[in-house]
Amino acid sequence: MPTASFPANPLQWRIGFIGYGEVARILSEDLRSLGVLVNAHDTKFNTSTLQAQQMRDHAQRTGVQVHDSHALVCSNSDLVISAVTASQTLAAAKACAAHMHENAFFLDLNSASPGTKKSAAAAINPSGARYVEAAVMTSVPPYRVRVPMLLGGAFAADAGLALTQLGFHTRVASEELGVASATKMSRSIMIKGMEAMVIESLGTARYYGVEDAVMASLYETFPGVDWEKQASYFFQRVIAHGRRRSEEMREVAVTVQEAGLTPWLAAATAQRQAHMADLADAGIFKNQAETTNTLDADWRTHADRLLQHHSTLNNQAP
Repeated sequence: MPTASFPANPLQWRIGFIGYGEVARILSEDLRSLGVLVNAHDTKFNTSTLQAQQMRDHAQRTGVQVHDSHALVCSNSDLVISAVTASQTLAAAKACAAHMHENAFFLDLNSASPGTKKSAAAAINPSGARYVEAAVMTSVPPYRVRVPMLLGGAFAADAGLALTQLGFHTRVASEELGVASATKMSRSIMIKGMEAMVIESLGTARYYGVEDAVMASLYETFPGVDWEKQASYFFQRVIAHGRRRSEEMREVAVTVQEAGLTPWLAAATAQRQAHMADLADAGIFKNQAETTNTLDADWRTHADRLLQHHSTLNNQAP
């Protein structure tokens, strides 16, 4: 295991990100604004895709040190933040364990089941590093580093004190691993399930030309919700992040199974999210004059493109 001095002041820590997606990029911007040294590795860094180039460009603009391997990030960090896709939660922890400094924190932001988080902790803690479960409780972009976050595990309180000095907004859920993740996963059944239901409900209503009547009913039943704005937001977020959401919902399904229940809704939500991600990757949600998905479009635009795609497929069927 690498050995190194551990600065008492968290502002002097070296912080490393495993995974450099949207969440990692936002957090790295805020940390760099404090003058904190930030390292990062993402498997996409080693590819020649447009997304990889955009990630590298962002790191360069922000002053984030890009590394070719997770090992280099871990060996050069006092706090490692794992922000990979849900399916890679345990693999990332296992890969990082041998390269962590003694007493360094491993903050697991990933949306994974309590059982997965416990397995990740079992990989990290024997190395001498300190595993901390984290559950991000709402969308990151509006809050940035101040996004509400639940922490869990034996080292959660110590990590929380340090993270507060770095600008994070954390609360210790429990010293018991899995409590924070159970909270997040249970919430996701509702939030991601609503996204899937809105897409399916309003897509169907749009096909039959009854969307205005459906909207009027929703406003009457739930008068505190701006359903037009909410529907557009749900479509936009799923189109942009459906792949990540589908992986999270598969972990939610595992969480439901760990509770002894059958995850009918979680599994179906994962399918809807993955399907939307497939269509977004195929360019269904952009017109011929656009080079990127029109994420700020009204939900009706997205629903129309979804319906047009399926109509074309049905017409092509033998």
